[in-house]
Amino acid sequence: MKKVAAVVAVAVGSVLLMGAGKAEDAKLLQEAKKYFKPLPKVADSRENPVTKTKVELGKMLYYEPRLSKSGLISCNTCHNLATYGVDNLPTSVGHRWAIGPRNAPTTLNAALHVAQFWDGRAKDVEEQAKGPILNPIEMAMDSPEEVVKRLESIPEYVKLFKKAFPKDRKPLNYENVAKAIAAFERTLMTPSRFDKFLQGDVNALTAKEKRGLKTFIEVGCASCHNGPALGGTMFTRFGIVEAYWEATRDYVTLEKPTMPMDVGKFAVTHKEEDLYVFKVPSLRNISRTYPYFHDGSVWNLEDAVQVMAKVQLGKELSKKQVSDIVAFLKALDGEIPKHALELPVLPPSTKNTEKPVR
Repeated sequence: MKKVAAVVAVAVGSVLLMGAGKAEDAKLLQEAKKYFKPLPKVADSRENPVTKTKVELGKMLYYEPRLSKSGLISCNTCHNLATYGVDNLPTSVGHRWAIGPRNAPTTLNAALHVAQFWDGRAKDVEEQAKGPILNPIEMAMDSPEEVVKRLESIPEYVKLFKKAFPKDRKPLNYENVAKAIAAFERTLMTPSRFDKFLQGDVNALTAKEKRGLKTFIEVGCASCHNGPALGGTMFTRFGIVEAYWEATRDYVTLEKPTMPMDVGKFAVTHKEEDLYVFKVPSLRNISRTYPYFHDGSVWNLEDAVQVMAKVQLGKELSKKQVSDIVAFLKALDGEIPKHALELPVLPPSTKNTEKPVR
């Protein structure tokens, strides 16, 4: 009888523990829903509706090196979709091997952001797409007219622009180049197991990942890294409690002996309150989009988490807290859309419109 009673007690205890576990999961799910949302299938736009033909054209232009002065650099050069929309360099290499001033953010899920670039100088992906093509240290084309002239030398592009923008009197124009690229980028959503969790499948995350999510919320990370992209919804000063360049000083190397202070959004607005203010980056696929921060100064995700806790929250996290948060962040690694990874066959030019590169 004692054995039977012991077995019954264990069984009852197990049931109670299971019940408690389900209650904790339900509570965590409800708390998470206050901060986060599942990714949409497409980040559509009223001003630039996403259509199949526009996306197909935009994908070709995203991979098109002839949009650069040298004929060597495409959007995919710095925002490589095979490596989660980044080049995994501290800052990117551009025209004539020029080194850019800031780390190239991922294009995956970027269309969900409140603005584009670290300093928010472009309101959306349509406006952002115009910038790098003409930037002298990126793709370095001389003018929008030169871009259009080069594309007009490619008959298939002339046809595709007519198909993608049927209502326009002159479909092949610089505005539509940007709109097509942006339409493609609006399809670059990367749902992960975390989306399944938010949709009600509490078993989509492991116990450690759930602990990490709980810690992520409790210590205050979710106050900035929220929304469907876990970031991109706001701007904030990098270094609320402590100057970021002090916290990242340990990561100075012989290859990078100086780490200049970046004034952030101040360079755009010249308002004192915007000194060292940057757009909060998305944490989707963060384990794959190293190195971290606007200057690419930190390569290790655990280090990045500890730096952020220190300079933004004034907290020193334990190794267990960092480990749990990183486990959660790795659960944000999503699936890159299959259509984005299938390389397009780019059409041939019929005449040479290129000038010698100087």
